[in-house]
Amino acid sequence: MEYEKGLQIWSRACDKLRDILSKDVYERWIAVITYKGYKDEVYHLSVTNDFYLSWLEENYSSLISEAISSVTGAPARIQLVVERDAVPEPEGDEEEAPKSRRPRRQGADANLNKDYTFENFVIGPSNNFSHAAAMAVAQSPSRAYNPLFIYGGTGLGKTHLMQAIGNFVLSKNRRKRVSYLSCETFTNEYIDALGQKKLTQFRKRYRNVDLLLIDDIHFLRGKQQMQEEFFHTFNALFQNRKQIVLTCDRPASELKDLTPRLVSRFEWGLVTELEVPDIETRIAILRHKSEYLNLAIPESLLFFLAERISTNIRRLEGGLIRVASYISLTGKKDKKDIEYLLRDTLDQQQDHYVPVDLIQRTVARHFGIHVADLMGKKRPRSIAHPRQIAMYLARCLTQESLPSLGGAFGRNHATILHAYRQVEKRTGEDNQIRQTVNTLKQKIAAEARGQTV
Repeated sequence: MEYEKGLQIWSRACDKLRDILSKDVYERWIAVITYKGYKDEVYHLSVTNDFYLSWLEENYSSLISEAISSVTGAPARIQLVVERDAVPEPEGDEEEAPKSRRPRRQGADANLNKDYTFENFVIGPSNNFSHAAAMAVAQSPSRAYNPLFIYGGTGLGKTHLMQAIGNFVLSKNRRKRVSYLSCETFTNEYIDALGQKKLTQFRKRYRNVDLLLIDDIHFLRGKQQMQEEFFHTFNALFQNRKQIVLTCDRPASELKDLTPRLVSRFEWGLVTELEVPDIETRIAILRHKSEYLNLAIPESLLFFLAERISTNIRRLEGGLIRVASYISLTGKKDKKDIEYLLRDTLDQQQDHYVPVDLIQRTVARHFGIHVADLMGKKRPRSIAHPRQIAMYLARCLTQESLPSLGGAFGRNHATILHAYRQVEKRTGEDNQIRQTVNTLKQKIAAEARGQTV
C-alpha cells in the first residue's frame, strides 16, 4: 500500500475516532499519534514516549484497530512504537522562569468552590467524625493528621469537606499555597508535562505547596507510572511537613492494582469514612439548602424527598432544586406530581415489610441460580455478581443492621458494606446494572404486596 493511501485511511479513521471520543480524550490520546506507514499488513504508528505507548496499548489499541477496519472493510492490525523527539522541543524548556518575573499570587490557583465551607456542611451521625477530622486538619495543617484520607460513596460530601479545608486555610492566611484537583486532572497534567518536556515545572508546582488536596485518588489504580510519580510527590510533601488530603470511593486497604507502599502511606495518618446519612440528617440538609437558596418548599415535601432519596446527597439536593423550579413555574405542590417529576431519581417506594429471604429468592430466580449459592463460598462471576446485588438490595430495602444482614448471607458486616458500595458505584456507571437493580426492586416490591411477577 502506498504511503499516501495509508495516510488517507488513517485520517478517515481519526475522523471516526473523533466522533466516538470526547474532544479532550481525542486530543490527549489520538491526536498525539503519528502515522508511519503500512507494511506486512500492519499499520505502523508512533508516539513520543513510553507512557503514551503503554496507555494506548492498554486502553485504545482495539478501538483504533476497529476504526481502521470500519474504513477499509477488512480486519486491521496496528503496531505502536516510541519514536522519541518526533516533535523537537525548544532547548532550555526545563529552565526556571527568570527571577524578574512576577511570582504567582499564593492561593489564586487553589481552584476551590467558595460555597464549600464548614459552615455550609450539615453535620449528622454519618459524618460527624469526618467533619471533626477535617476541621482539625484545617486548624493545624500537617500537625493533626497527615495524610487525611476520607472515603465514602458517591455524593456523600467528600469533595465538600476537602474543599472546606482549603477554603478555611486560605481564609486564615492568603499566602498559603493550596492546590485542589482531581486525581484525573493530576494525571492529565503529568501527561501533558511529559509530552512537552516540562516535568520539572510540573513537580515544582505540586511539591512546593503547603496543602495538596487530591480528589478521587482511586483513579491511580492500574497506572504504574502515575503511582510512581505520586509516590515521590507524596514523599516530598510529607518530609517537608506539608499537609496532604485525599478522597476515595473505598478504604485504602481495598484499593487493588495500587502498590503496597502507596497504600501504607495513605494509612499513615487518619482514615475516616463518610456514611450514608440518616433521614434526620437528610431533612436537615434539605432545610439548610432551602434557606441558603431562599426556596419556598412545604415541609411535607422536604420529608418526602428525604424519605425517597436516601443514599446520595448530590441527588437529594438536585431533587430539591428540580422541585423548587417545578413549583415556581407551575404552582403545583401535589406529591403525586412531584413523584412523577422525580421518577428517575427517587428510591423505589416501600409500602410493605420486605424480608431478606424474599430478596434472596427473587434475586436467585432472576439470575437462574439457587438461593444456597447466594450464601455459599463460590466466587465465579455468575454467582458473585448476583450475590453482591442481593446484599445491596437487602441493605436498601430492609431495616436490618449490617451484622444481621451478614448473618443472613453467611458473611460479616464488612462484606455486606463492601458489596453495597460496589453495586452503588456500578449503578452510577452502568445502565444495564442500574436497570437490573430497578427491575429487581419492582419485583421485590410486587412480591411484598402479595402479587405475582
